[in-house]
Amino acid sequence: MSTHSSRRSFLKYAAAGVSTLAASRTVLAQGAAEPRPRALAIENAVSEPVGVEVNARPIPNFEPRDRTRTRFGSLEYRSGLVLTSRYRGFGGLSGIRLDAKGERFLAVSDQGGWFTGTIRYAGGRMVGLDDVEAAPLLGAEGRPITEKPLWWDSESIARDGSLVYVGLERVNQILRYDFSKGGTRARGEVVPVPAGVRKLPSNKGLEALVVVPQEKYKGKDQNMPLAGTLIAFSERGLDHDGNLTAFLIGGASPGQFSVRRTEKYDISDAVLLPSGELLILERKFSWFTGVNIRIRSIPLKSIAPGALVDGPSLFAADLGHEIDNMEGIDAHVTAEGETVLTLISDDNFSMLQRTLLLQFTLAE
Repeated sequence: MSTHSSRRSFLKYAAAGVSTLAASRTVLAQGAAEPRPRALAIENAVSEPVGVEVNARPIPNFEPRDRTRTRFGSLEYRSGLVLTSRYRGFGGLSGIRLDAKGERFLAVSDQGGWFTGTIRYAGGRMVGLDDVEAAPLLGAEGRPITEKPLWWDSESIARDGSLVYVGLERVNQILRYDFSKGGTRARGEVVPVPAGVRKLPSNKGLEALVVVPQEKYKGKDQNMPLAGTLIAFSERGLDHDGNLTAFLIGGASPGQFSVRRTEKYDISDAVLLPSGELLILERKFSWFTGVNIRIRSIPLKSIAPGALVDGPSLFAADLGHEIDNMEGIDAHVTAEGETVLTLISDDNFSMLQRTLLLQFTLAE
């Protein structure tokens, strides 16, 4: 059996027990019923701005069992990287946002840290990361948010120009940063949220944020009633019918809606395409089948207060593919007009998991 296959088999059937013993956040953040002690929770927190050297190993094939295959559902595999670093705080990456060219990135770690840098390409394929820097997320008083009990679990990120929103899962709060005031040194302001957000489960709360930009839809507000709205998705906050709860914050139509939950998938992240199509990254985990992920497409125009929204699956993968705990998704459009999806994984700071950066072209 190859080393690759051995690692995947072991991850599939034994990662949970060992990861728990290693005091990771639990494999795929699925099983913790109680918050971890604060000292352990901030073990890998970023304490101050620092340059980070990140090594990148290419992933030539998304499906090792069939190296000729590049098409997976509606996605075409472009390239991937396994990212490693000697810096202790590198890992736990739970959300990512790219610039319009898909080069500069802003990522958030689930232990209260920013990571910025540039993706280096060769012939359209990712080959490495340059100029990586880590910095702590700061609160309104200018101190790292990890100094507050349970405020370290930063799981989601959204960007609207210079404004960056970060969702904190354990306390179900949202912070807003104005990057025109110091970039990652900016101070976060608490965003008022609906009462339902504060009632989400502690470890299944805010997991994805999406901003519907106002500028992009000027003159089209009759077709885009959510322009200027922050959409917040829970990982597994369930309504009375067992569907996933989400919230419309700000904008002209604030309120709550639901995403139909099927096959026991939970929400990991989401991204809004220029077409007005909302893509939701989902995952599930069991000791029998291991990790599964999928991407669903939901029309933005179907979202409204009180709505139950649903949409088809565009892509699905399991441990037979080069995946891990995929927690972040973003999109950019190339100069050739191709829509490229970028996915990143949260390794939970576990030696059994990996930080993966994957890119696909949306084929249809």
